[in-house]
Formats: sequence, C-alpha cells, structure tokens
Amino acid sequence: MKLVFATNNLNKLKEVQEMLSNSIEILSLKDINCFDEVDETETTLEGNAKLKADYITKKFGYNCFADDTGLEVESLDGKPGVYSARFAGEPANSENNMQKLLSELKNVENRKAQFRTAVCLNLNGKQFLFEGICKGEILKEKQGEKGFGYDPIFKPKGYSESFATMNSEEKNKISHRGIAINKLVEFLTNYKD
Repeated sequence: MKLVFATNNLNKLKEVQEMLSNSIEILSLKDINCFDEVDETETTLEGNAKLKADYITKKFGYNCFADDTGLEVESLDGKPGVYSARFAGEPANSENNMQKLLSELKNVENRKAQFRTAVCLNLNGKQFLFEGICKGEILKEKQGEKGFGYDPIFKPKGYSESFATMNSEEKNKISHRGIAINKLVEFLTNYKD
C-alpha cells in the first residue's frame, strides 16, 4: 500500500517512517512533486489535519494522511494548542517558541501539559480520524539535544527526563504522535475495502 504523508517536516516524516510496517510505503510531498504550502487556517488540530489531507487528495488524487500536533498547557487554558508551531510569531522557530513558553510559565506552579496529535486519513474515498495524547509537564529549563519542537522542555508523565533525552524508538513508544500513528497502523493492518 502507498500512502502520502502530507508534511514538509522531515523530522516528522522520519519519525513516522520508523513506526510503519514494510507493507506500507510512505511517499513524501516531495516524492509526488508537491511543493505547495497548505495554510493551517482551522481552529482545531483535527480541522488542520483534515484540511491538509483533503488538499493532497483533491489536487493530486492520492490516498494520504496528515497530522497536526499541539502542546496544550493547563495553566494557559490549553495554549499554545493549535498555534504551537507559531507561538512566538513568524518566522516559526522552535527556540523562540520554547523561550516564550518558559517566560509565560516563569512564576507558575501548575506546569501540567499534554501533547495532542490528530491524524486524518483519506483512503479510497473515506475519511478516518485518529488521536494520540501524551500527558506530562513543562520543565523549567531545556534538557537534552534530541527531538524537535518543544521536546527539550516537555517531560512525559512517569519519566524523569524530557523527550529530547530519548532516542526515537523510546519516544515513539509513548509520544502523542506515536500513539496516533500506531492507531493508524493498526487500522491499516486490518483494513478491508
């Protein structure tokens, strides 16, 4: 089975390819000669995932899936949420986003947060949604060099270190994206048209 993963984020692409079985061939947007930037204009993660998947299916005719992920901080009423990638404004920059978040939480006791991923799959004219959540907390300073985005300041529940200290195999077992993609893989494994 061939599926397009509607992302330009090479870190995400690599992470997802490592999780999928050999029976599913993942094509990148570059593989299908798509260099369009799909604006994430929806107000929900599910909406943005659907927007990207629908764009690829309608314009290029491929079965595909797309995701959107947000970091939701309890004491900030779920922010940055759907705006996680551009939290500190344009140009989008992980370092600036982390610094802004750490600044907003400077004197805040409640540092509970969760990463949430929504995946939208367009397959043979039907649409399916999958969700993954990883609860944890925001650290007071960066820890680790691995991963991307907010990984250096997010410590998953039950762990003593940030995502950025884990190798991709460890992270994929417990991460929001890992959980959502595992649901997708399980669905595809059992899918009968």
